[in-house]
Amino acid sequence: MKNIHQRSNRIFYCIASIMGGIMLLSSCSKDFLKPNPLSIYEPTATFSTESGLMSAMAICDRHLKLYWATEHNEMLTLGTEYIFSELMVAGATDKRNMLCDVANMLTPTSETGMQNLDRTNSIWYLWQETYKGISYANTIIQFVDRVEGLDDNIKNAYKGRAYFHRAFRYMALVFQFGDIPLVSKLLEVPKQNYRSTERDAILQMLVQDMEFAVEWVPTQQETNLIGLVNKGACRMLLTKLYLAIGEYAKAKEQTDILINQSGYSLMTGNFGTFNPGGEARTWPITRNVIWDMHRAENKLIAANKEVIMGMPNRGSDAESFSQMLTMRILYPFVFDNRVQAPDGRQALLNTRRNSGDYNPLYDYMRAFGRGISTFRPTYFQTHAVWSVNGEVDATDLRHSSSTGNWMRMEDYKVNNKASAQFGQNLTLFHPTTGALLCSDTIRRWFDVPHYKFFLNDPVNEANIVGSDGLRGATNGGIADWYLYRLAEAYLLRAEAKYYLNPNDGTIKDDLNSIRQRAQCTQLYQGTVNIGDIMNERARELYWEEWRNVELKRVSLCLARSGRPDEWGNTYSLANFDRQSGTDAAGGSYWYQRINHYSMYNKGPIQINATGNSNPNYTMDKKNMYWPIPYAAITANTKGVLSQNFGYDGYDAGVSKWSTWQEAVADEDKTE
Repeated sequence: MKNIHQRSNRIFYCIASIMGGIMLLSSCSKDFLKPNPLSIYEPTATFSTESGLMSAMAICDRHLKLYWATEHNEMLTLGTEYIFSELMVAGATDKRNMLCDVANMLTPTSETGMQNLDRTNSIWYLWQETYKGISYANTIIQFVDRVEGLDDNIKNAYKGRAYFHRAFRYMALVFQFGDIPLVSKLLEVPKQNYRSTERDAILQMLVQDMEFAVEWVPTQQETNLIGLVNKGACRMLLTKLYLAIGEYAKAKEQTDILINQSGYSLMTGNFGTFNPGGEARTWPITRNVIWDMHRAENKLIAANKEVIMGMPNRGSDAESFSQMLTMRILYPFVFDNRVQAPDGRQALLNTRRNSGDYNPLYDYMRAFGRGISTFRPTYFQTHAVWSVNGEVDATDLRHSSSTGNWMRMEDYKVNNKASAQFGQNLTLFHPTTGALLCSDTIRRWFDVPHYKFFLNDPVNEANIVGSDGLRGATNGGIADWYLYRLAEAYLLRAEAKYYLNPNDGTIKDDLNSIRQRAQCTQLYQGTVNIGDIMNERARELYWEEWRNVELKRVSLCLARSGRPDEWGNTYSLANFDRQSGTDAAGGSYWYQRINHYSMYNKGPIQINATGNSNPNYTMDKKNMYWPIPYAAITANTKGVLSQNFGYDGYDAGVSKWSTWQEAVADEDKTE
């Protein structure tokens, strides 16, 4: 089977300049609706051949992975998705503008809240980059029928794949930002009189598009390129869209097909190449299926029957791909004197491999990387969520320190030879005085799902003579990643069953299929609730799913279906996403999960840090949607975009399109 790696990256640079001239959105400016000048290239000529279509498709594929890969040396885009959930918060406590006090910091105009990528958030990037991706997809949709020599089946496959890319991005936008401008085509003249289109109208359009895609896009077995959109991926996205609009039976039907009729299966035994980790003498791995499944070299191989669609991101030319940086951004910051041994000495040192003091039994830089904790998990994610039937499941491979899959702070051993505690496990408190031995537990003391985040870093592995000593698996390298795999289809089917009949006794079977693969002892019994389903998603899909988007999609489903959450709350479509305040009552399911399980709205936290010494994590019910960026509103000089509830500029009387057909018909009207 051929690989899409080289195809995608080889043509990216030649297509990027062309797209910049004809796309609606600026790739550099924050003026969202201001087009670039027309390119010297003639798009009707550029996209009149299949090679032109392939170029546009390749840039869609390439940009998809950039949500998971790096955009900045100290940021990962997906982190913003996770700090707007119950599973993670901002962790860079040395930054005074760290996005923690969301209720007060997130405004349409604030640099910290909206437009600052320097270790704070990626909200602006998620707006701008996602509309760029929509433009790339629209290019294919608009020009495919003009390519001569292609039969209708091939044209429809191109169109279906472009619909997927557009729908994936629009689904993210409507659950991040709510009612937004609908852009379905490339325009020949500038348009600055957009109206917002209602969320549900956009979802209806996406459903129609994805029904077309499921019909025409080939299966992976019929596709000779890995990473190209396939029929299974289209079914997954259509399932989520069916759930969002309340077509629960149709959603279940799609998951039934994926699980029973599409050739996929959960991986239950070891497979592929065994990767022993960064330094096996420091941190040994006992080979197991969960470890194998999340190794970059195993994700997209033919032996992996669970992958539905992945994103290729590695190869012989490392500079052609994007670093994931998981080992820098998502591990605790431990290599300085603010993590101490009981005798007061620095507990953890990084010693260069060419030094006489180097000891491979304590090479934590290679084992776990050089973490800076731009984001850190909540206690719920590292501890409470792993409890089922009232017990923490000791055998769950996804939470297993004994196999090497999960890293706990107490697993580190003091590696400073000058310390009397050399070779002993780290402790958070002094064993005699009870004094805290870590100055900042937000940034420097938390557990990590090592099996998810460990990535080989060959560039730094090859360089052991650096003057800074920061050599080894310092960052995490280039790596293939999952977009969809079959485990999520089981979780989506459980969710569809819940909306159809919350007393359906088979819901637990879908969850238990995943738990049994992870060798769990605790299995669900009797009926389960939506909280059980979302907890299992948190265990299985951490740093794969867009957690914020999925929580908000489920919030809409609960409001639409009338089904209760795990606390017995029910929600109304009329107001579940139009409330404000930081009190415990009301709001959406998204807000209730955050308020119950996260660090938000619990009061200031006193720490000893140089930047934000008293962080107060807050989240408002109005933050259900992020504000529409002020730059987008002001660039739309001849029309009015609606601002979201609770933010400056909100006006309930602003006119919106209530159907996608009206919005599309208006696109050609520039005055």
